[in-house]
Amino acid sequence: VAVKRVSNGSKQGMREFVAEVSSLGRTRRRNLIQLHGWCRRGKDLLLVYEFILNGSLDCHRFEMEGSRLSWVQRLKIRKVIAFGLLYLHEEWEQVVMHRDVKASNVLLDADLNGKLGDFGLAKLYDHGTNPKTTHVVGSLGYMASELSHTSKLKMSSDVYSYGSLLLEVACGRRLIEPERPSEEMILVELVHSLWKGGRVLDAMDKMLGTSYVEEEVEQWCSDM
Repeated sequence: VAVKRVSNGSKQGMREFVAEVSSLGRTRRRNLIQLHGWCRRGKDLLLVYEFILNGSLDCHRFEMEGSRLSWVQRLKIRKVIAFGLLYLHEEWEQVVMHRDVKASNVLLDADLNGKLGDFGLAKLYDHGTNPKTTHVVGSLGYMASELSHTSKLKMSSDVYSYGSLLLEVACGRRLIEPERPSEEMILVELVHSLWKGGRVLDAMDKMLGTSYVEEEVEQWCSDM
């Protein structure tokens, strides 16, 4: 198992603990990380999760020496996380807004199947109701621009984050890389520009070689 310790003295820590227990503590899905239990030890709150062998997608892709995902594996991760979000948004007893879909919150098991984790920023509300306005949370590069203007919870915000994640997976680079030339620094803008010019394949991860199907890539990017 893996254990996450949350400080009881931190308001944010307590909010994250409650969010994890309220959402993951009540869901059971192969494409979501499983929360086995929770307890209090002294001043600490402990969350006990299933152990995921290959760590996060972010770590596996960018930090582990020699790690490489095939195009087929990337397609599988795309599909699995999409079904996970569909379940959270439409199929569970309440709507669960994850609010922090990103590569470091996608974990890879022994077979490199993706699992969505870290529900510390999640918000729950009943189907058919309008979620309350909230303060803006999330990770730089993954947040939809309209959040800063409206501060309203929308499922489309999770979908935007998911689309940004897919660009990282397909292109093999982070969403924001300050060391690159200005026109290449922000991946979303770069891919959009290449797509408009009919050169979207230029953005693909060079490690893939020619193993991908061009039509799948074009469809992938047009769905963004």
